[in-house]
Amino acid sequence: MQLAINEFIEEQRKGLAELLENLSKSRVAAARSAARQSAARIKELNGRVRALARSGVRLTAVSQGAAQGLIELHAEIVDTALTEAAAQIERMAYTESVRDLARMQTDVLQAARQRIVDDIARAVTILKDAAGDARKAVAPAVPAAGKAPVRKAPVRRKVKVKVKVKAKAKPKAKAKAKAKAKAEARRTPRRTSRR
Repeated sequence: MQLAINEFIEEQRKGLAELLENLSKSRVAAARSAARQSAARIKELNGRVRALARSGVRLTAVSQGAAQGLIELHAEIVDTALTEAAAQIERMAYTESVRDLARMQTDVLQAARQRIVDDIARAVTILKDAAGDARKAVAPAVPAAGKAPVRKAPVRRKVKVKVKVKAKAKPKAKAKAKAKAKAEARRTPRRTSRR
């Protein structure tokens, strides 16, 4: 009996030793697998970060180009305005009558109006071009970042809506309101134009 118990204990000890060895090997294998997967995820993120940085650099270049265009336009506007003001003052010096001065002023106002319209159109063109370039600068970064999960469009369910119906006013309440309005109208004195 003692021998059978000792054999049983020995078998159990060997089984537990094997189980412990397999468990430690599987832990090491699981840890290695997790490390490989983590490294792969980090490499994938590295590509995304690079793509994002490149698009940021392109976006900075686009915004700098737009700012440069707007600054150049501003300088040209100021230069043109000063040149035209000097020319107008010079022409005013040579005018002989008020009629000539008024005619010149009309021409100057029309020219200024047209110049303002042209300058606004140029500014809008600069901003539109910058917006298009910004979209192009950011667009390549989206596919490089990875495939976005495809989402199904939400299913719209038909919902029964309860329609609220306005309750009809009771005839007595209507009559009461009319009587009250008439009474108030009688109390307020009418103003006449005669005095």
